[in-house]
Amino acid sequence: MKTYTAVIERCPDTGLYVGYVPGFPGAHTQAETLDELNRNLREVIELLLEDGEPKLETEFVGLQTVTLV
Repeated sequence: MKTYTAVIERCPDTGLYVGYVPGFPGAHTQAETLDELNRNLREVIELLLEDGEPKLETEFVGLQTVTLV
């Protein structure tokens, strides 16, 4: 079992959820619901892995809040 971290955003123009795996070229998709987005991400990652395990270009570290005063 392999786990990938996806970043999820919502497009203000379409209202769709957009997800991508940082550093994994081509691992991105969109959907109307978070459940559908998760299924789409699993599907695209599985398809990309058919060509072998990618060398990730970056590693997801986390999120950081920046406060301006």
